[in-house]
Amino acid sequence: MENKSNLMVPLAIVVAGVLIAGAVFLNSKNDSASVPNGDGTGSEEVNLDPITDKDHIVGNPDAPIIFVEYSDLECPFCKDAHDVMNQIIDKYGKTGEVAWVYRHFPITTIHPKAVREAEATECAAELGGNTAFWDYTNKIFEITPSNNGLDLDRLPEVAEEIGLDRAQFETCLDSGRTRPNVEEDADGARRAGARGTPHFIVSTKSGELITVPGFLPFNQMDGLVQQLLQLEAGTDNTGTTTTEDEVQE
Repeated sequence: MENKSNLMVPLAIVVAGVLIAGAVFLNSKNDSASVPNGDGTGSEEVNLDPITDKDHIVGNPDAPIIFVEYSDLECPFCKDAHDVMNQIIDKYGKTGEVAWVYRHFPITTIHPKAVREAEATECAAELGGNTAFWDYTNKIFEITPSNNGLDLDRLPEVAEEIGLDRAQFETCLDSGRTRPNVEEDADGARRAGARGTPHFIVSTKSGELITVPGFLPFNQMDGLVQQLLQLEAGTDNTGTTTTEDEVQE
């Protein structure tokens, strides 16, 4: 019987097949992967913060495949990626095969408005729970022109549109009390090796991590999911691969 590390080769083949921009890196959850810096020198460790009940998640928390996304609400590529992930969840979420965790990584040097928008989504979560968080986030991506183009006066209006109390929302947002949530996510993004957005880390039930830095269109993301599901189906719940000979026995 082969151990979990033997998944490295087939998974490497999978991610090579879906790559369109940047690099995709694979690593066991118990180790750290070296990721080239933007200038091609040095390396960074990839350390994914554990998924907890503080996270915003859609889909089955025990899904065999979980996408953890670090995103910026004013990033145009994140807007496209958000649409792709909604399609992925529409296809695989109801069957419990895929879940999606959203974490904040506003790139403040080019998108200073993204911080307040991220705080607004956290206020939505505080007032209306996980459903309100996703409704609010979906709406922001729907209406923003991206690249710091959203009128921040729209933030309370969006809260009202999804059924939240506007006065309570404004009190929350003006207090700044949700900013630590955003900063915690951003710190986690940097620990995970993110240098831009969107940045995905795909966690599998068998204990592997696949890093996808950048945007992939639906057909490529869907292909990655299908390949990973096939590989997970051939892995028992101890994290070991079942060979053909063992199945015949």
